[in-house]
Amino acid sequence: MQSVTTARAKAADDLNARMRHYLVTMGIRTGCFVLAFLTSGWVRWTCVALAVVLPYIAVVFANARSPRAAGRLAPVAPRDPHRRQIDS
Repeated sequence: MQSVTTARAKAADDLNARMRHYLVTMGIRTGCFVLAFLTSGWVRWTCVALAVVLPYIAVVFANARSPRAAGRLAPVAPRDPHRRQIDS
């Protein structure tokens, strides 16, 4: 028997969350490119470094799936169809 709290999330929900995270990360990268042209000094080089590193981070997080819950198997005793069930 599966309870609601142990049911896995839908695959589409997981995919949408990963896609949203990827798009946000790549949006931040685009902002870093713009800031690299508009700023100078250490801020420029920080933006350049982030623009170089963020695609790798975005892809790693986009490919990471949510952890799969280990299934809990419990032994099931076969029911005897001839035996009458008594409800308590």
